[in-house]
Amino acid sequence: MNGKKILFVSSELVPYLPENPVSSMSYEAPRMVNSNGGQIRIFMPRYGNINERRHQLHEVIRLSGMNLVINDMDMPLIIKVASIPRERIQVYFIDNEEYFKRKATFTDADGNLFPDNDERAIFFAKGVVETVKKLNWSPDIIHVHGWMASMVPLYLREYYADEPLFADSKIITSIYNKGFEGELDSEMINKVAFDGIDKETVSALAKPDYNNLLKVAVDHSDAIILAAEEVSEEIKDHIANLSKPVLPYVSLQEAEEAYTNFYKTEVLK
Repeated sequence: MNGKKILFVSSELVPYLPENPVSSMSYEAPRMVNSNGGQIRIFMPRYGNINERRHQLHEVIRLSGMNLVINDMDMPLIIKVASIPRERIQVYFIDNEEYFKRKATFTDADGNLFPDNDERAIFFAKGVVETVKKLNWSPDIIHVHGWMASMVPLYLREYYADEPLFADSKIITSIYNKGFEGELDSEMINKVAFDGIDKETVSALAKPDYNNLLKVAVDHSDAIILAAEEVSEEIKDHIANLSKPVLPYVSLQEAEEAYTNFYKTEVLK
């Protein structure tokens, strides 16, 4: 991986959020690349339950300040950064008062999905791409983890299709079984269509449940990693029909060798 540039985009990441399959692998995968000579950038949302003082987050003024249009509304983009000290890894946080100030990640105190989770996912996807553009950093691979990041492949391939910075970037989506019950806002497909994306391209979002968000993500990815032992049959069947490189599930102990080989031999070939 020497010199290769990999952008990691994740819904969750330790040590900023509790340990689970998504947050753990979102930490381990960049650590592996970093230790093997690759260049990395990590992006995640700045949820309100992340302790900014303890983790020493600070705003990057030169990257903040633009407005992103979400469903015909101007939403200010704030970029913060922090470092994971023992690994010397920098993490970029996508922030917005309206979407990410609340003291929770995906659900309220009663376990109900936030009604604007669809807009938060769209904002996150656009925020990541716009920030990487400002950094003028052209990744060889963009590796997506978690459903809040699931709009990234779609927006890169459709909304930002003519952006030269990503012309040669390959997109990998990791599939986990850590999803959500129910559906996001039923208007999600129209909010995506507002950005000029053909509804036929995202017809699965007519019913924006966890599996359908993942289907849209893998449809616009170049390769797929099964990051959980148990993945729904619906998703597995969908992936099987795509004829794209797939890395079957491997344990954390096997991940470094397996991921590195997959990056080099299947994705960057």
